[in-house]
Amino acid sequence: MSLIITTTYALPLIAVWFALWIGVTSSRPTYNVSIGDAGHAELLLKIRRHGNFIEWTPFVLILMVLAEAQGAGGLWLHMAGGLLLVGRIAHPFGLKIDNVNHPLRYVGNGSNILAVVILTIALVRIVTGL
Repeated sequence: MSLIITTTYALPLIAVWFALWIGVTSSRPTYNVSIGDAGHAELLLKIRRHGNFIEWTPFVLILMVLAEAQGAGGLWLHMAGGLLLVGRIAHPFGLKIDNVNHPLRYVGNGSNILAVVILTIALVRIVTGL
């Protein structure tokens, strides 16, 4: 079992994760903060951008692995993987300190929720035989 479709989406997500991680790590010396944000709003923003990625990405990739390993069709996997990738790229740009309603925040969250819905439907179809 190669899980090639999931891997195809995991690879660019590694680059997004790395960019977000670098954003946090490179800012810590600037603020002289080892753990937490010490009240620095810009550092908190970078931490949350990275944290949101970590909260969503493994969960959706696990669902993709489950679906692909059980024979879900490529269309289901590509829809979910594409939405995950778009969402994880868009979300950091939409997560702003002073704008809770930034459109890219909605794109990021909405596309990831939709990816979960698609994978849930695919998995239910597999489990129930529908």
